Amino acid sequence: MVILTSLVVPAAVAVWLLTGGRTVSHRTANLLASVASVIALAAVVVAVIVRPTVDRAWVPSLGLRWQLAVDGISAPLLLLTAILGVGVVLHTLDRPPKGGTTAAFHACLLLVEFGALATFYARDAVLFFVAFELVLVPMWVLITRFGDAHDAAARADAGGRFVLYTAFGSTLMLVGILALVAKSGTSDLDVLAQGGGHGIPVGTQTLVAALLVAGLAVKVPVFPLHTWLPPAHTTAPTAGSVLLAAVLLKMGTYGLVRLPLASVPDGFAKVAPVLAVLGAIGIIWGGLACLVERDLKRLIAYSSVAHMGFVILGLSSGTRTGLQAALFANVAHGVISALLFVVVGGLKERWGSADLETARAALREVTPRLGFALIVGLAASLGLPGLAGFWGEFLSVYAAWSPAADRPEGLFRTLAVVAAMGTVLAAAYALRVARTVWAGERTAPPIEDSRDSEWDVIAVLVVAVLLLGIAPGPLLAMTGDAVTTIVGAAP
Repeated sequence: MVILTSLVVPAAVAVWLLTGGRTVSHRTANLLASVASVIALAAVVVAVIVRPTVDRAWVPSLGLRWQLAVDGISAPLLLLTAILGVGVVLHTLDRPPKGGTTAAFHACLLLVEFGALATFYARDAVLFFVAFELVLVPMWVLITRFGDAHDAAARADAGGRFVLYTAFGSTLMLVGILALVAKSGTSDLDVLAQGGGHGIPVGTQTLVAALLVAGLAVKVPVFPLHTWLPPAHTTAPTAGSVLLAAVLLKMGTYGLVRLPLASVPDGFAKVAPVLAVLGAIGIIWGGLACLVERDLKRLIAYSSVAHMGFVILGLSSGTRTGLQAALFANVAHGVISALLFVVVGGLKERWGSADLETARAALREVTPRLGFALIVGLAASLGLPGLAGFWGEFLSVYAAWSPAADRPEGLFRTLAVVAAMGTVLAAAYALRVARTVWAGERTAPPIEDSRDSEWDVIAVLVVAVLLLGIAPGPLLAMTGDAVTTIVGAAP
């Protein structure tokens, strides 16, 4: 029942808020959402420990089933989603949403959490697709209805890009899933992974892998399909940005692992070099964009493109180390990006904009708490040893330098060098931000430092960044057995 509890409770509360609770106060809506998200978190923790399964007929005539389960691949992402689900609701305790009713806002947060959890639980390919798509509608509402109140045109543009790009990606992904199910005769993701594409010609595997990779690359997003992400982040409310960066992008990379990598490995091996090249370009492109971007929130969005490039590079290497690195970097980026968007979102609220060209008081002088959290997030983002960002990116570069035997070694070693250069760019733009908004002796105009629920969320995220950097072993151990099952025991 724990799996069903983690899904039904947030979904039921969200539906009630959208129907019978539309006129409730902000405090009441926040309390209900808090209780629902805490119950979901508790249920997810139990599910990760106990590892239960749900297997019921859904559409018997088509062989589709309600198959939900937990393994080492999904467990870290389930925990990340549930923890951040509590975090975004807690963060809004003292910040009533603008642009719509507070009930609708909290309902959207809960629906995003519900859809993401269902996506990570799903063991049926069609069920995975349905759960994936459920997330997109409430996220679109968060962007267009509750986004930047100062620029309605920007909200409309960001929402339009989000829908068009993700709908295009969803179409490609659905065609790939249907082709995979038709050729293999099953939609069971576990059976597909165990079969490893057996009985499907390599040419067909390659076509299926190309469709799935192209569709999911929009969701990650991979260069050059990333252009919807910066406007969405810039416009979305802080809670929306956190969920978008830390949860929705992870659904894309999780789909790459579950579908093409595990189900049609020979076809994915043919597509992987192209995917790796695009990932490496994204690392450099994102870093260069961050060096010149004026909007601080948009800058953090471009940094996400760069960091997801490391995830893509690790996945493409075809090795156990590469997949471990990608999964670790996935979670690490979720925590780091959540921290940075909470801090930067708070600064934008206080400043009235996120323009780096506007002279402001130095954070270390007027808001030491926010300044400290920003520096921790930037240091982790550039991959500083001892913080969460280091292990995933370091191991991704290592995996690219020593790819699987069926990958072109010369190409991947070149990409490893390119990715290493990307860490230099990360250091450069992190120092640029620190010099602009943190350093100096300016004390005017003064702004309020972080406190109450905002500081509680920031403190938890800072601790998580430190723990993942100092003690990466538990997370790597959690994913180890599942990674071995997918790619084998070879390094």
